[in-house]
Amino acid sequence: MIQTVTEKIQPSQLGICAAHEHLTIDLSRIKKDSDTILDDEAGMRSELDAFFAAGGRAMVEVTNDGMGRNAPLLARLSRESDVKVIASTGFYKDPYLPVFAQNWEAEQFAGHIIQEVRNGIADSGIYPGVIGEIGSSHHELKPIEKELLKGAGLAGIQTGLPVTTHTTLGTLGLEQVEIFSKMGLAMDQLVIGHQDLNPNREEVLEIVKAGAFVGFDTIGKTNYRSDEERLDLLLYLWEKGHGPQILLSADLTRKSHWKKHGGPGYGFVLTSFVPRLKEAGLTDTNIEQLLIRNPATAFCIKEDRP
Repeated sequence: MIQTVTEKIQPSQLGICAAHEHLTIDLSRIKKDSDTILDDEAGMRSELDAFFAAGGRAMVEVTNDGMGRNAPLLARLSRESDVKVIASTGFYKDPYLPVFAQNWEAEQFAGHIIQEVRNGIADSGIYPGVIGEIGSSHHELKPIEKELLKGAGLAGIQTGLPVTTHTTLGTLGLEQVEIFSKMGLAMDQLVIGHQDLNPNREEVLEIVKAGAFVGFDTIGKTNYRSDEERLDLLLYLWEKGHGPQILLSADLTRKSHWKKHGGPGYGFVLTSFVPRLKEAGLTDTNIEQLLIRNPATAFCIKEDRP
């Protein structure tokens, strides 16, 4: 089963899914930039309507505590737009952790996450369906981030929820895999994020060889890397037989990313990147694998585990 903000659904009900997005977010405490605040509910609804019109039917919303999570708003938007939304639990990375969690150890992070999974987010009656996005810094795993990653792994083992991560500019993905693997987290529960930003394709290959999913989830952010390079890396993994482990998304985090403000919008992967995939030789069945079957597998709760 997959836990959405309104109900549990069968994986077959998910549909075309954006695997790493933000509808509501506030990073301005750290970034000091009002562009990093998404708080326009009418705008959110309009953007979701455009996503639905492009074919999108589901979205993994990885804004967590300390990033501006608003679970009741996500539930309301989901009901109004008919887009299934999966909410997250956990924390992001240093320095975005809320004050109360800045000195926690792994067991405290795990306890908090498990409590939300079992009892719901605050008193909303809404349950998270993913642990994430749990992050590490650029070429650096800070002590608090290591505790957070370990806590997320412990919670994933206890609850069966998938764990999805943030790697700053694609770095330390293999190190994240090693942490979770040593803990005993099943690799099919793990999504290593932002690997479309990793210029070392052999490192990305090692991640999927370990059994984890990888996020090609900053598509359209050409200030970081061209989509041509993303496409080349995706085709490389596909040719190596790892197509079933690739997840697609755009990771919109700013007002300027919305169509309303002249940005690409949540449907960019569907309207702009998918045609490139087809031009490169991927079939409709291949596209369905990437957009429907892969997220349905990745975000299914492993309920048969302890």
